[in-house]
Amino acid sequence: MKTAGHYLLLLAVAVLCVFPFWWTLVTALSSEGNIFAFPPTFWPQAPTLDNFAEVFRVIPMLDFFRNSVAITALTVLWKLVFCSMAAYPLARLHFRGRKLVFGVILATLVLPSEVNFLVNFITVTKLSLVDTYTGVILPNVVTAVAILLMKQAFEEVPQDLIDAARVDGASEWTIFRRIMLPLVAPWLATVGILTAVESWNEYIWPSIVMSTPDEFPLSVGILYLRGTFGSSTRVIAAGTVLAILPTLLAFLFTQRFFMRGMDGAVK
Repeated sequence: MKTAGHYLLLLAVAVLCVFPFWWTLVTALSSEGNIFAFPPTFWPQAPTLDNFAEVFRVIPMLDFFRNSVAITALTVLWKLVFCSMAAYPLARLHFRGRKLVFGVILATLVLPSEVNFLVNFITVTKLSLVDTYTGVILPNVVTAVAILLMKQAFEEVPQDLIDAARVDGASEWTIFRRIMLPLVAPWLATVGILTAVESWNEYIWPSIVMSTPDEFPLSVGILYLRGTFGSSTRVIAAGTVLAILPTLLAFLFTQRFFMRGMDGAVK
């Protein structure tokens, strides 16, 4: 009975998580009916792909997609580099002030990301990085969550392995690059997946920094479907589905790495 209750709870949570996407997909595929009716329609009425075709006609979808791919790929790359380099000394090196530094990093977790927008925008402006991909990427390449996950990953590696490498004359950089990074690959994959999803879906910061429409990422460019004097909810839903689909597919193909990394982080 207890197990059945757990499964019912999980099923209820799954329905709550899946329903918004399913409703959006049904709306995008429908050409008839009241999309705001209650109870909602769970199957497309007069199914069609015309709404998806309209998305490509109204906005330069492929250009926005390429922009998002570039921003996401660079953000993932540099976050893995910087956060792993920051986490390794916090996990394995002993130096004065280590606990203080780590405490300050953890303290930033209580601050909402919006608090940093003003400071980040002033910094980006002073560096002449407004309306550039670098301006979008730079504030997101180091985060406390990523450092925390990578620190936990490095602490899981046996100390004897590191001591043996030091006895053999390996430098700290060699240990970090050739021993530690290969051993924490699942955690790197986890941080990479989380970063990719966050970067792909981010809207507020790119919309603040970017001003050239041709350079907009997909999350910002998709709003052009709304129109000035009118809009079609079905076309907007189709654009939303196209924007979400890449992250869903990426997670489906990489979920085993993600689960391995999260399992290690919990331990």
